[in-house]
Amino acid sequence: MARSYVHEARRRELGRRRDRIEPIVERLASMHADATIALRFESDVDLLVSVMLSAQTTDVNVNRVTERLFRKYRRPEDYLAVPVAELERDIYATGFYRQKAKAIRRTMQMLLEEFDGRVPRTLGELVQLPGVARKTANVVAAELGHAQGIVVDTHVRRLSQRLGLTRNDDPVKIERDLQRVVPRADWARFPHLLIWHGRRVCDARRPVCEECVLADLCPSARFG
Repeated sequence: MARSYVHEARRRELGRRRDRIEPIVERLASMHADATIALRFESDVDLLVSVMLSAQTTDVNVNRVTERLFRKYRRPEDYLAVPVAELERDIYATGFYRQKAKAIRRTMQMLLEEFDGRVPRTLGELVQLPGVARKTANVVAAELGHAQGIVVDTHVRRLSQRLGLTRNDDPVKIERDLQRVVPRADWARFPHLLIWHGRRVCDARRPVCEECVLADLCPSARFG
């Protein structure tokens, strides 16, 4: 169980989560104006496949694979037109290639049969797709302009805990806590802001608190 900084925020009199969230978002948006999804894609289908491939690997690795993959596979039909062994070879470098190839093919089949070949927009529909859990669905919906939740990855979980925005460790519970305080208009960009801040400043092992724009709002800060 991760350490909870919710009580520490009260002890330091940093203010309620609802009161701190607006300056947190504003400062992060100013510092990380370029914060956006790291995966590269051109179509809705590309986006869906990219996010599915990103499980248990890095975005850099996925982009390296999809640079060639998306020139070969452009529509749902393309993923079904080749033998499964060929698709496995094409995505091998992303790891867990057999499971991912199977999920992608089943998803493409469902897109054609249930959604006229289009990627659905709602979480309820997205999570029906094979291999698409809530986190994947949240990413896809947000990038398509229909954010219905808040993506919780390792960076979002760590920073949400350190900022005292949640005392939970379970991603589903963390998402609920964030939804209570983060304005809905910011649901799509908030995860990107935390992810980029986590990569650039709030490192898992050695956070650079002395360079952090949130030091005076953060109950885990060792500076300020």
